[in-house]
Amino acid sequence: MSAADGAGGAGTGIDAGAEAPRSASRARRAPRRRPDLSLLEERIGHRFADHGLLTRALTHVSAASGAGSYQRLEFLGDRVLGLAVADGLYAALPRADEGDLSRRLSGLVRRESCAAVAAAWDVGTHLHLGGGEVHGGGRHNAAILADVCEAILGAIFLDAGYAAAKAVIDRAFAAGDQTEGTRSRDPKSALQEWAQGKGWPTPTYAVVERAGPDHAPSFRIEARVAGVEPGLGVGGSKRLAEQEAARALLIREGLWADDAAAAQE
Repeated sequence: MSAADGAGGAGTGIDAGAEAPRSASRARRAPRRRPDLSLLEERIGHRFADHGLLTRALTHVSAASGAGSYQRLEFLGDRVLGLAVADGLYAALPRADEGDLSRRLSGLVRRESCAAVAAAWDVGTHLHLGGGEVHGGGRHNAAILADVCEAILGAIFLDAGYAAAKAVIDRAFAAGDQTEGTRSRDPKSALQEWAQGKGWPTPTYAVVERAGPDHAPSFRIEARVAGVEPGLGVGGSKRLAEQEAARALLIREGLWADDAAAAQE
């Protein structure tokens, strides 16, 4: 083998050895492909004419560049959501007074509801987040999901108007759907989650009256939440009475439907 052949062979070996690490490095640096936004649009129930709006609605401030983050869209979407739900309640409950409508509105547009809707849309996999938020679990952060839900509603409003936004909201925040989702938990758990969502102390329960013989007692118990009128429940055990008290409070606050009243209408 000639010197030239040897040099060429050595050169080829060096180049090949160097190329493999460079290729591996490029593979490691390749950005993760994001899921197709058309799938998200399908779950939301709206096809965007301006996909830039949807991209902005999915962009956290930690990853924002020239296009900006979702914060302004969130501000707008919060107002659109409140109007659309109030509009729906006003039409659906012609006999409800202002207090009842306000309680129902509060139950439907609370932050937990927005986060649940965003999770149902699987928004987390599409979020644009900075590295710190990714490592901190931002894709599953309830506060971020709630903000993005409102931002998406604001984006739909800008993209296609109020009617399009309301159609999405009616499907995602329907009173029946929200009630069913809440009733999958027991009343005490639902009441505790609601109080925590408001930033209030954990609900307490107090025995108001105990009646009947030892073998068949009857308990009257109040469910108490700071700043709210107590709910009263009656049951053959403290546990049952507490559940009924929590249920009564949830119904009065418009968070759960009153099945008995609905059956009489």
